[in-house]
Amino acid sequence: MRQFVLAANWKMNKTPVETAAFFQTFLSGFSPSPGRQTVFFVPALDITTAIGATNGRGVGIGTQNIHFEKKGAFTGENSAEAAKAAGCEWTLVGHSERRSLFGETDLITAKKMKLALECGLKPMLCVGESLDERTAGETMKVVERQLTVGLEAMTAADWASVTIAYEPVWAIGTGKVATPEQASEVHTAIRAWLERRAGAEVAAAMPILYGGSAKPENFREIASQKNIDGFLVGGASLEADSFLKFCAW
Repeated sequence: MRQFVLAANWKMNKTPVETAAFFQTFLSGFSPSPGRQTVFFVPALDITTAIGATNGRGVGIGTQNIHFEKKGAFTGENSAEAAKAAGCEWTLVGHSERRSLFGETDLITAKKMKLALECGLKPMLCVGESLDERTAGETMKVVERQLTVGLEAMTAADWASVTIAYEPVWAIGTGKVATPEQASEVHTAIRAWLERRAGAEVAAAMPILYGGSAKPENFREIASQKNIDGFLVGGASLEADSFLKFCAW
């Protein structure tokens, strides 16, 4: 049975002091559950604080970005090796903001996926279409292209460490949310793609998360849909009480 994953993406929010205060509140109301994983993708400067605050409490910590080279003259970038050494278990790859604001291409995401796995991190690959692409009927063309390139180098041993997050770009930070039926349609198509690419066993075990303005008041209906195995939560994860509502469901 595949895991249900609740992932928080704090983006560029919270200082180390604010991070420590968040986890003090969050962990007072959090209990790990069998079959569920809870992950926080925190800003790089908050990683040490987050790991110290959550050690042994059933919560995973990840970095929001890594460079595709292990080391070198890449001022301001995050090293996958350093993230792993610091205690991170996870990394985001290919978030829409990395693609749109920082020019991250499908080829770059593929290199990052490969390096993350080599360094022992669990990569969460983000895929999704813009509003123009959805309006043009190109949703699955875009998503399948991102999957095909981003996951090209996967070996049979790699799949168990990979998670996919479908994030319709038009629903991120806009307050708009894909209907439960729209989300389920894309998730089902992604699982069918996985079966063709990696086989039925991998497809059945792969968690596919929804990420797109999920909030405590709307996530339950989406979560009840076929092939939706969790959420990548942005703004609604910044307050402990808000994110605890996801975790308590």
